[in-house]
Amino acid sequence: MHQQFKNFSVRKFDPAQSHAFFHLIDNNRARLELYFAGTVGHTQTLQDAEQYCQAIRQRTQQKTYFPFIITCNKSKQYIGLVDVKNINWDVPKAEIGYFIDADYAGKGIISQALSCVLTYLEQEYKFKKLLCRANSNNLSSIGVALNNGFELEGIIRNDYKTTNNDIVDLNYYGKVYP
Repeated sequence: MHQQFKNFSVRKFDPAQSHAFFHLIDNNRARLELYFAGTVGHTQTLQDAEQYCQAIRQRTQQKTYFPFIITCNKSKQYIGLVDVKNINWDVPKAEIGYFIDADYAGKGIISQALSCVLTYLEQEYKFKKLLCRANSNNLSSIGVALNNGFELEGIIRNDYKTTNNDIVDLNYYGKVYP
């Protein structure tokens, strides 16, 4: 998959690009700590990121994880990520996560990239349900979900542990396909 929109592209992540991935995470570490605790925890150093990207390669080959990177066409820099995780092929269903670099936030880029990924997932993998979880305080993430046809299914209390060891409630948003 490789889709272009405006001045940006979204495509399958190449785990060989661990340096660019590390810099995206590192430049946004403070913003991501609360919502991407696993990714932040596994990418503390460049060496950690290289190892994490090797694990991503294995998970992708096993079809248990699908990461998509968002790139600025002008600078060629990584500016965001959409990932598909917690895949259950019996249903089939999966969870979607996403983030955008702080310099590109609030411009609709992540919503457009997510739309491209959702279309690809529906056509390529025939998922019946996609789910995304968002902290009720993360209004930007909630807006992205709603803009892409997800509906609030409920609030799960004490559902996620942040990197500060806080246990927080999460809103669950679902999108069902026929």
